[in-house]
Amino acid sequence: MPSFADKWMSYLFEGVNDFNDQHSDVEIKMTDANEDPSKMLNDVDNFIDAGVNALLVVPTDIAIVKPIAKKANRASIPLVIVNRLPDESAMKDVDAYVGSESIQAGIIQAESVVGMLDGKQGNVAILMGVLGHEAQIKRTEGNKQVFSQHSNIKIVAEQEGRWDRAKALQIVEDLLQAHPEINVIVANNDEMAIGALLAARKAGLTDADLIITGVDATPDALEYLGSGLDSTVFQSAKGQGYGGAEIAYKLAKGEKVQKMNWINFELVLEEQKIEYLYKYQ
Repeated sequence: MPSFADKWMSYLFEGVNDFNDQHSDVEIKMTDANEDPSKMLNDVDNFIDAGVNALLVVPTDIAIVKPIAKKANRASIPLVIVNRLPDESAMKDVDAYVGSESIQAGIIQAESVVGMLDGKQGNVAILMGVLGHEAQIKRTEGNKQVFSQHSNIKIVAEQEGRWDRAKALQIVEDLLQAHPEINVIVANNDEMAIGALLAARKAGLTDADLIITGVDATPDALEYLGSGLDSTVFQSAKGQGYGGAEIAYKLAKGEKVQKMNWINFELVLEEQKIEYLYKYQ
């Protein structure tokens, strides 16, 4: 695993552990790379030396997948990548992928904005995750794909918020001064969306002044739904963790699995807040 400290990832780990708890004939061991690729490669070496039957990896970054796949293939150990989609050349050497199709999140999110604007002028700022991350690229691409079809919507700013609430708060404070016409903020994840709404509050703007939308439907974000946050897109962290563990288990037993395994995104609006909060109970 890339980091035990990451809030969203913690729900993914829960999904893995749920699978572990439900199957007496499996033992899952987890390590924390602390977002350090060299530590992750070392963890993989240790697991291979220990003779594991399958490797399940949420990579620190997609560049690390190739060397991990090389090690796994050399040891004839099945490899499952979860959540962060490698490029095509790396996927050739991976047995299976489990995750959500990031472009769908961007499309769903942007379509919710189109509906809320209802033909009114939309001046959009996009807060992006770490540049180069598959989720950053594809979610932004999905946003633009939808917005380009609507003449009333204009993207006036794009900034890298690095998935971070504090960074987004600082960026949006500056953006609202530089572009007072902004009335829509679309964030690649919920943490940045929360940072945006906190910046809007500091600037004295009301919920009616700005449409703000995120991705992930984390418990923190769900609490803000209807009071600053207008929509989010549920990405099932638990579903990805459970699905990844299940695929790794099947491969360990020599069963055939699909190469690409998608967990669907779902739009979440204020009226669904309680229903989605229950998913984290």
